[in-house]
Amino acid sequence: MRVLPLLTVRDVEASSRFYQQLLDCRSGHGGKEYERLVRNGDVLLQLHRWEAHEHPGMGDPDAAPHGYGVALFVETDAFDAAVARARAVHAKILDGPKVNPNAKHRELWIHDPDGYTVVVCSPRGDVG
Repeated sequence: MRVLPLLTVRDVEASSRFYQQLLDCRSGHGGKEYERLVRNGDVLLQLHRWEAHEHPGMGDPDAAPHGYGVALFVETDAFDAAVARARAVHAKILDGPKVNPNAKHRELWIHDPDGYTVVVCSPRGDVG
């Protein structure tokens, strides 16, 4: 089993460029309505335009903050490079980079262009 997160966004192509740079991945589908971002043949993230199709549970893009109460954690062995990429795409930095003493790893909390919370972190136990 694996989890395949899907974010509903206003501009799939802009979000795709943001995540391709942030996650160091590539487009596996492309388009204005749907995108699948991949690395080494594995799907990392899916993007879907709000108005593209009627799917239950997608909701109204203006009804509530996007991803309220949910954070997308992205673990990477190349934390410093990921922080540099987050800065390069002008991600809104919410917190960090900092050490999480409970997980004993480094974290950077950001918002993506749609306001979703993304946490870039190093592997657990990375910091003593």
